Amino acid sequence: MAEKNISLFEEFPPVSTDEWMAKIEADLKGRDFEKALVWRTNEGFSVKPFYRAEDLEKLSFVETLPGQYPYVRGNKTSGNDWFIRQDIKVIDVGAANKKALEILQKGVNSLGFVFEGCNELSISDIETLFKDICLDAIEVNLVCCCKNTSYARLLAQYITTKYGDGAKVKASVKIDPLGTFTRNGAFNEDAFPELKTLVGETTSLKNFSTLSVNGKFLRDAGSSIVQELGFSLAMGAEYLTRLTEAGASAYKVASKIKFNFGVGPNYFLEIAKLRAARLLWSKIVEAYEPTCECGTDCDCNGECKDGVCKCCARMLIHSENTIFNKTVYDPYVNMLRTQTEAMSAVLGGTDSLTVLPFNAIYEESTPFSERIARNQQILLKEESHFDKIADPAAGSYYIETLTDSIAEQAWKLFLDVQEKGGYVEAFKQGFVQDMINASSAKIDAALATRRDNLLGTNQFPNFSEYMEKELSEEVFNKKVCRSENAIVEPLARYRGAQAFERLRAATDAYSAGNKRPLVFMLTIGNLTMRKARAQFAGNFFAVAGFTVLEGKGYSSVEEGVTDAVEAGADIVVVCSSDDEYAVFAPAVAQMLIDPILVVAGNPACREELEAKGIKNFIHVRSNLLEELKAFQSQLIK
Repeated sequence: MAEKNISLFEEFPPVSTDEWMAKIEADLKGRDFEKALVWRTNEGFSVKPFYRAEDLEKLSFVETLPGQYPYVRGNKTSGNDWFIRQDIKVIDVGAANKKALEILQKGVNSLGFVFEGCNELSISDIETLFKDICLDAIEVNLVCCCKNTSYARLLAQYITTKYGDGAKVKASVKIDPLGTFTRNGAFNEDAFPELKTLVGETTSLKNFSTLSVNGKFLRDAGSSIVQELGFSLAMGAEYLTRLTEAGASAYKVASKIKFNFGVGPNYFLEIAKLRAARLLWSKIVEAYEPTCECGTDCDCNGECKDGVCKCCARMLIHSENTIFNKTVYDPYVNMLRTQTEAMSAVLGGTDSLTVLPFNAIYEESTPFSERIARNQQILLKEESHFDKIADPAAGSYYIETLTDSIAEQAWKLFLDVQEKGGYVEAFKQGFVQDMINASSAKIDAALATRRDNLLGTNQFPNFSEYMEKELSEEVFNKKVCRSENAIVEPLARYRGAQAFERLRAATDAYSAGNKRPLVFMLTIGNLTMRKARAQFAGNFFAVAGFTVLEGKGYSSVEEGVTDAVEAGADIVVVCSSDDEYAVFAPAVAQMLIDPILVVAGNPACREELEAKGIKNFIHVRSNLLEELKAFQSQLIK
């Protein structure tokens, strides 16, 4: 019997976009589609609730292959492997070497040595630092705030001596005068001639990056994804322009640049960001018409034509978790944040990744927190197999469209910067700072009103958590590294949770020698509404670290007030339905003397209640942060 060729689902007719829209609009029952279902991002574009194959028809890059210009789909032709990086603070080179050898046995294959201060380093120090480490089997990175060109020369000397001239050891040194300008406001014009010389000296080391673009600095100041990308591209273009004008070849400069991006909580947008970054950077490098200097090592798949190099337009990306959404309270939630962010970075095609230990924002990381951070990446490789498939996001209508949208908005911002004379001039004019500060202020407002949630901080806090250890005041403040030679205001480094954490830490400090403020939920009337509002109000006040006690549910105001007073309540929250507040709230007000009276809700009778002296109302539109500050100022003196 002949086999019948059956097409899966052939009995179902195709459904057009118009038919989908008709069904959605019917289900909305008159509500506006744009207002109800279209998401307006902070990035300057809207996201639809569904996408279809026809949305990809205008996107030319979806036809390219992995490893193929413009590298949207990644730099690799097969697989999606990345370097698992862990940073080590170098106080003593021998101790740093010992720790490096230890963590290399635990799954790490990229080392970041972080030097604090401006200590001189000798070749013998480098030899001690890398003793018994096979650099040709891993990636190595030096992170230093100054003396970085001398560190780069020492590392290049060590690699050349041990592995030969032209060695393909994967290495980088963080040399970023534009990033330093961004962080401390001081601009060093003399850095660029030195960079040009260094680029020439390290040309034979093909995988040695000596220029760094740190978009993470922008992200840790509260930038949007588009701002991070647009301004990072402008910094990269500034390096290309300044160094090529000084006589360096575009090929050599582009080949030496490494981008460092922060990865935040917006899962799909972060994936799309890295894809859009490679797309735009390849176009920028191409505009400089780099002469192909690859020689026999060219791996451009035949794309280097007419002497113009395409493979040097590959963007080398290192990713790190941004600190902006990390929290001091309920810190284990940081593991969930860093894990989803790590997934975004990997699916987006990062070349290396550092996962931030969950406690790193408020104390020195511990062996336990470092182990967890390493294992988060190892799990993605060994159990989830994220390293097996090139460009896992390919073909997703949603992610492909997001890639295009982010690229479009970031390109507009990049052009705005170019019109102002480039990144340095834009920063001197305050253009970069104004945009990022506006973005962070918008995020702060969203957190204060709980339009955005930070789990455990402004929503669903751990009621029983108390900060027992004494933390530095710096943990709760913005960090500005302004240089004494600053010519412009730099960007501040801070976290969105800091204002809430400062509030709760003040409560914890006060309660060490005093009674912790007690909020009593006087639940009365409609069962459903009183339970819902008690839960809302409990979460509301627990954010400030106040003790929350829910009443048993009362049939009379007298009984509820009696329990509240006997419990020693500092705040009494009436929890009922809007219709019943007109009766219950004034009755409670008449019986209370010292406790602060609060109504949970924004009832239609509010003006009537205010006329009777009831002034405090909390509801979903309240500014949580400002309300709690006001209550705390009355209770903690």
